[in-house]
Amino acid sequence: MNAPDSAGRTRLLMIDDDRKLCRLVAGYLGPLGFDVTAVHDGLTGVERATADDETWHAIILDVMMPGLDGFEVLRRIRAKRDLPVLMLTARGDETDRIVGLEVGADDYLPKTFSTRELLARLRAVLRRTARTPAAGDAPAAEYVVGPLRVSPDTRTAVLGDTPLTLTPVEFDLLASLAKARGRVKSREALLEEIRDRNYDVFDRSIDVHISALRKKLGDDAKNPRFIRTLRSAGYMLVNPADAD
Repeated sequence: MNAPDSAGRTRLLMIDDDRKLCRLVAGYLGPLGFDVTAVHDGLTGVERATADDETWHAIILDVMMPGLDGFEVLRRIRAKRDLPVLMLTARGDETDRIVGLEVGADDYLPKTFSTRELLARLRAVLRRTARTPAAGDAPAAEYVVGPLRVSPDTRTAVLGDTPLTLTPVEFDLLASLAKARGRVKSREALLEEIRDRNYDVFDRSIDVHISALRKKLGDDAKNPRFIRTLRSAGYMLVNPADAD
């Protein structure tokens, strides 16, 4: 679903009321293999993003829009679709970024971005969601931690009999922790593994993703079953049956 179409084009939906910016982005990305469709209000954006007859490879979503803001748009999209979403924040405010990550954004970019940085961010989120094993490759090991099973090949995670709905970043983070099950992973090591490029990380980004993962695992930060926090060290995924 997230691979380019048969013509090698990548279809992007841009939801932003800044029409000039939409034209600039479409003009820049078009010659690079992207087809950009722009809509200028949140409600239309939700309808286009979740329509059964539409196929999108990623979404560029503005936070500040009249009516339905970007956070509510993202919530409604996430309820129906697991698409890579790159959010644009006009103020570059850390609060906006944290809220966006909590709702399920895959990455963020302040609106002072350069077109080259936008391209790099898009390619990074697309690579994370398009990872499939090559023909002839041996299947990657499935990571099993108690009732939790994480499969890198199919990019699926199942808790008991219940499939988990994870964003691409959440899945990569969980897979990294599952691979190292029983061992501590520092925030720096996790960021290195789940990002495809160097970029400026704000302090709470990993913590926000861990918090979202805990909710989806039915975990409690104060009395964790799966994800333990080791102060000043990082995080560790454990089998609940082994908990003290």
